[in-house]
Amino acid sequence: MMAGPAGDGQWAAATPALAALRVHRVYARRWVFLLVVSLLSCSNATLWLSFAPVADTIAQHFLLSTDQVNWLSLVYLVVSIPSGMVAIWVLDSVGLRWATILCAWLNFAGSVLRTLPYMILEIQDPFAFLMGGQSLCALAQTLVIFSPAKLAALWFPEHQRATANMIGTMANPLGILVANVLSPALVQKEEDIPIMLSIYIIPAGLACLLATACLWESVPPTPPSAGAAHSTSEKFLDGLKLLVRNKAYVILAVCFGGGIGIFSSFSALLEQVLCVNGYSNEFAGLCGALFIVFGILGALLLGLYVDRTKHFTEAIKIGFCLTSVVCVAFALVSQLRGQNIALAAICSLFGLFGFSVAPVAMELAVECSFPVGEGAAAGLVFVLGQAEGVLIMVLLTALTVRRTEPSSSTCRSAQDTLDWKVSMLLMAGLSTLFSCCLVLFFHTPYRRLQAEAGTSPSVQEHQCPAAADLTPPQQTPPEALPKHSLGPDAAGNPGAAHSQSFS
Repeated sequence: MMAGPAGDGQWAAATPALAALRVHRVYARRWVFLLVVSLLSCSNATLWLSFAPVADTIAQHFLLSTDQVNWLSLVYLVVSIPSGMVAIWVLDSVGLRWATILCAWLNFAGSVLRTLPYMILEIQDPFAFLMGGQSLCALAQTLVIFSPAKLAALWFPEHQRATANMIGTMANPLGILVANVLSPALVQKEEDIPIMLSIYIIPAGLACLLATACLWESVPPTPPSAGAAHSTSEKFLDGLKLLVRNKAYVILAVCFGGGIGIFSSFSALLEQVLCVNGYSNEFAGLCGALFIVFGILGALLLGLYVDRTKHFTEAIKIGFCLTSVVCVAFALVSQLRGQNIALAAICSLFGLFGFSVAPVAMELAVECSFPVGEGAAAGLVFVLGQAEGVLIMVLLTALTVRRTEPSSSTCRSAQDTLDWKVSMLLMAGLSTLFSCCLVLFFHTPYRRLQAEAGTSPSVQEHQCPAAADLTPPQQTPPEALPKHSLGPDAAGNPGAAHSQSFS
């Protein structure tokens, strides 16, 4: 089985008669591919946010300013903007397998480079090694973040796509959870920093080994659904042009991209926002952990729900509105002292409502832009989100002011005199703005579901293709079907009929 471009395009090249006879079949090794991508995404996220929960200790140890420590996280967002376009081309043109292997090696190399100042004596500028390692990991991030939507489309049947996308996408916030919990636990004093850096190499190395040894092909021998058979049917540049001209996609990309930027800024700045009001690093880590745990729980439940109902638009609109309400609550309560229980509850709800819509939004991006390749559809949303994240994070840090009243800060650096009130109110305002725009202006049909309407069911992985009925089922062309069966109407409501798979 060939991987890469030839493998990705082989289904679309089949003749219509052959496509009608082909049984849509799924393979058990799709879960192995999903495991590798999930582990890689989790490792990459831990490397991204490993410094943020202990920013004050890092700044004190390396004699850095708070802004320099923030750049160890911000570099992910900056690097991903230009490299994101290349990553889109790699995924849709070179193939999912080689993109994942390249990502794994970049991620592993970056994790090792960060530790070199402690392996080699007399390093004059360890910050350069830290920044270099973070930059390599940032290059890897664009490849792995874009992968879940494409992996779900190429390997999973239609009734498992949202769930598979959810698992791959939520592995990234799981890595953020690990960093929020593990970094403060490992770094009790400055001398513990080398131990933290070394431990984070382990999952990166494991992901690199599994990707290199266990991934053999970019696509399965037989497509799992009709949509997979037409995956990446548009050329790279042609696909980007179609995306830019697609009004619904542009609105989704701008609003959801803004949500990505807000969540990236929240994760990177949480410790700094809380410590100035007397909250410990351990409590900030707990809030970050609750943020992720409830986010993963919400994504799991919502992913299963939309897989069964196909209510993509309704789910993302409601999720955005609830997230905005909680973001306003955090902006207000985070400026008060002694509100541990309230802050913990707010961070839990923030994750529950906010993170849960991420995999749904990625699936919706593919649905409203079909037949553009999944890598381009999901990737462009993320690139825009990173660009918005850079602007939001720079703006939030720039709007901090020096406090004049006595401080009860627990920070260990100069950030103890900063006031984040205006910055947090701006974050809440942006969240509300993006939610309102999405609710009022986003409407789309589900193009991929329309294309799959009336197709034959998938075959379980333990079944033999020869066992399928040799007489293809009678199919009705999509244009002849009643309007309600082609997915959602103009308001985005899902249709009554969708093709079902059994796996």
